[in-house]
Amino acid sequence: MHPTFPFTELIDFRSFSNLWYWIALAVLWSTSSHWVLGVPYDMIMRAKRHGGQAQRDLETMVRINVARILHIARVAGIWLIGVTAFALTTLAVLGFGYRIEFAQALLLLAGPMAIVGALSIRNAARIEAGESEGEALQRRLHRHRLAVQALGIVAIFVTAMWGMYQNISLGVLIR
Repeated sequence: MHPTFPFTELIDFRSFSNLWYWIALAVLWSTSSHWVLGVPYDMIMRAKRHGGQAQRDLETMVRINVARILHIARVAGIWLIGVTAFALTTLAVLGFGYRIEFAQALLLLAGPMAIVGALSIRNAARIEAGESEGEALQRRLHRHRLAVQALGIVAIFVTAMWGMYQNISLGVLIR
């Protein structure tokens, strides 16, 4: 006779005590700060150092990604805002209203990413409006990266504090 295992024993939903959650958090923010509006940061630095063809390549790549981002925002922006608000609200209610740790963990990942998405749309619009060449473009991309990194620092700090609180409080409740 085979013993039956509950689903929760196969997958640990206690996210804040799971190493994979923290690895995913680090990869998420590392990737977000490396890819600036869809352009790898090393490409921006190469254009800054060498200019010429590297700068033209950067401008082309940014133009393509800005057009893509703004097209999506203009065509489906209202729907994306609605779906994102619904998803974040659902996670907030499940996480903090019903105290489901998995929903809290997802909210602490997705919430700041929604802000990064809004920053990306705003900066894409600014680039389209005139900061699409030379040093102005490099400056805008660098500022966007710094904003994403600052948001990442705050998000990681808040997530770490909440995760420690959860682990400590659950440790006390279990005993």
